Amino acid sequence: MSKIKNGRGALALGGLAAILASTCCLGPLILVALGFSGAWIGNLTVLEPYRPLFIGAALVAMVFAYRRIFRPAQVCEPGEVCAEPKVRTIYKIIFWVVGALIFVALAFPYILPLFY
Repeated sequence: MSKIKNGRGALALGGLAAILASTCCLGPLILVALGFSGAWIGNLTVLEPYRPLFIGAALVAMVFAYRRIFRPAQVCEPGEVCAEPKVRTIYKIIFWVVGALIFVALAFPYILPLFY
């Protein structure tokens, strides 16, 4: 059984790490904006010390995803997922969406003070 080599796993890991990296700062703001309240929202700041680890994991995952997604189609064998143009386009779109999430996780703590 051969394992399909594409960027799906790395993209998923990068997206998860980006979301985790922004939970300490962006999470409480989004919850309050949506109308959720309570003292428990303050507990999300417990994840702040782990933010650099999550961002590092997201960046490493994005490097691996980039290597898989943006390789030439000639490297893919016929019948593999990476040889399909439509699938490659979808993976590229998802890659850039996850990249935007990581950018938000990186920039949010520095941009947030401008709003206060």
